[in-house]
Amino acid sequence: MLEIGVFGGLYFSDKPKEFPRNWFTKAKLSLDGKRHKELNFFGMNASQSLHIWQSKGWINPQDPRGWFEWYCRYYMGRRTNDDERQIKRWLAMRRHITQIKNNCRVGDIFCRPKQRQALLHWAYDSRKM
Repeated sequence: MLEIGVFGGLYFSDKPKEFPRNWFTKAKLSLDGKRHKELNFFGMNASQSLHIWQSKGWINPQDPRGWFEWYCRYYMGRRTNDDERQIKRWLAMRRHITQIKNNCRVGDIFCRPKQRQALLHWAYDSRKM
């Protein structure tokens, strides 16, 4: 995901040491601590700020950066009592897949680019649909 271009390059731009170094080798990361939509694969912002996530109660203190931090830790083998909630949130993104399938021609990866960028943020690669 980091190599494809997500979160405007802002997520993990500090290259946390808990994750393998090779995750960051080709990652598209912000160098100035700001979000840059051009670093996203589809070239547009498709996420809300961390502040909004916090205000909506979507952030669990064990993963203060949000869902993607949880996802990376889950991928690395960590299991917690927050897993069920996060997996349900991930599954809810399937509605965007349905909208893309119903409204875009197969192979037209730039149809509905904002939805496709949002899907990338949730580890769904719509380029393969």
